This record gives sequence, C-alpha cells and structure tokens, in this order.
Amino acid sequence: MPTFPFSAIVGQDEMRQALLIAAVDPAVGGVLVFGDRGTGKSTAIRALAALLPPMRAVVGCPYNCDPDSPAESCPHCAGSPGARKKSEKKPVPVVDLPLGATEDRVVGTLDLERALGAGVKAFEPGLLARANRGFLYIDEVNLLEDHLVDLLLDVAASGVNTVEREGLSLRHPARFVLVGSGNPEEGELRPQLLDRFGLACEVATPKDIPTRIAVVRARDAYERDPEGFCAARAGEERKIQKTILLARERLPGVTVPDAALEQAARLCLALGTDGLRGELTLMRTARALAALDGAGTVTSDHLRRIAPAALRHRLRRNPLDESGSTARVERALAEVFA
Repeated sequence: MPTFPFSAIVGQDEMRQALLIAAVDPAVGGVLVFGDRGTGKSTAIRALAALLPPMRAVVGCPYNCDPDSPAESCPHCAGSPGARKKSEKKPVPVVDLPLGATEDRVVGTLDLERALGAGVKAFEPGLLARANRGFLYIDEVNLLEDHLVDLLLDVAASGVNTVEREGLSLRHPARFVLVGSGNPEEGELRPQLLDRFGLACEVATPKDIPTRIAVVRARDAYERDPEGFCAARAGEERKIQKTILLARERLPGVTVPDAALEQAARLCLALGTDGLRGELTLMRTARALAALDGAGTVTSDHLRRIAPAALRHRLRRNPLDESGSTARVERALAEVFA
C-alpha cells in the first residue's frame, strides 16, 4: 500500500514546515511533534520519508555508509578503507523504535545463530545501525523508558554507537534525524531529551468545518483507492521533492548577517533560554528556511516564522506567568521585532 502523499496533508503548516527543514538540513537536531491523537503526526513523518530522493550506500553495508565518505568507524567498510566500494541507490530509512524495545534490539547484540552454529562471535546490528543516515521515529516518545532515553542521548550527541556485548567491542556510525511524536496529556518528556530536539511543533484538531471536511475527504479517497489517489498527487510530490533538492544545493551559500544573529540573541535573552543552543538552532533553521524560500540571506521574517518551533520547548517554567510557551515566544517576538 503506497504511503499517504505529503502534499495531500491538510493544514498543520508548522509541522510540515519543520519536517521540510529537517529534510534540508539534518543538523537542525530533529523534530518533536506534540498534539492530539488523530492529527496526522505519524502520517506526515512517513510521507516525508517516502518523498525524499534515494540515497547512495555501500552495497551490503548494514550501516548505510556513504561510498563517497570515509567510513573507518564502520565494521563492514573498515576492512578496505582505500578500495573503491560498490554502491547502490536505496530509500532513506525510516526506523520505528517501539516503546517496548529492549536495549539489545536498539544498539545491537551478539548474533546467536552464528555463535551457536559456527562458533563465531559476530555482531547483529540493531535499530540504530538501520537508522544511520535516515530517520529514527519514536511514537509516544514521552512514554519511552528512561534507560533508552539515556542511550539515545549519548548516541544523538556523538553520532556513534558504542557496543560492549558478550566479549564484543565495536563502534559504528549512527547519525540520524530524531523524530518524536506524542500526546502531552499522557506525560511529559524528560528535559534532557526535550533539549535534544531542534524543533518542537504543536498540532491540534482542526476547529473549522471546511478543514475537517477536507481532511476526511482526502483520507477516505486514499483508503478507497490508494494507487489512484497517489497517482493524482504525483505532480505535487515531484514539486516538493525538487524544492528539497534545490534547497540542499542552495543551503551552503545562504548567509546569516550579523543583524539577524543579534536579533536571535536578543530574542533568546528576552525569553531566558539556557545556554546557546537556542541561538544555534534559530540560525540553522532560519538558514534552511531561507534555502527553501530560494533566498540567499536570512531575514527577520525567517526568524519570526521559525522562532516558536525553535524556542518554545527551551523555556524555563515561570510560576508567575500562566500563559503557554507559544504565547511567551509570540510576546517576545513582538518586543524584539517591534
């Protein structure tokens, strides 16, 4: 069954924009989508992955290594660092991390079949290996067990998964775009993991009748005739794919003037964000947004459009201010950009 088209998603503009930014520049740090059930969170994430162009990877490499980049840390490719490696095109991986997954399944473990049958100690790669150069998707991320959260924090910070299992000791690349979704009513996310997400989006059930009707019609048409529905949207899908490719090419040339950096710093100071990750994320996401718009320079408009998603999850709680984080960011934007 073909994936629901990204171009057919109705509304949820902030979520769509954040996912496109992550596709253009994975260095932004991933996307967190929080909101009501049945608002298209997982649908949008899978639709974006299906939209991305295939990537080149070393044939037979379980870590999806890029044949044009050095891969000394990959156990599969380290044996022939100077040899020309055969490559193939394959879809960008989207790996689901189930809430009940064991640590061995996530990081990898000893291949018991080869160990018992041939007496050879061999490594069986886990979910982190499959997600390298792709997306690691965690639904209900706020319900993830603490030991898996700690593990993800280490790997997300270093981009390398280190495994020590049953006499095995190895390292392999594990660079992925972390995407999480969840319902805030079911629990909060640990601050350490929350801070690792570059962008945090809020989605809500549509309140107007025309939007609700459009969503229901699109979903019903897709379920009745998936192939026909996707074929009818193929042109729009190609347009979005071309936009992503052009933005990736344009990204290195997009400049961030000192005035924009000063505005980003003033905004973060006004909101009292900890550290400098807020400014860095604002700069990276605004640059990717400018590349998507076809602009060569980051402007105040780019900062204003992306600031709520980049900063709302970095605010300290203020017991004297009952307004939500989004309202606080909007208020600070009005003051800084007045």
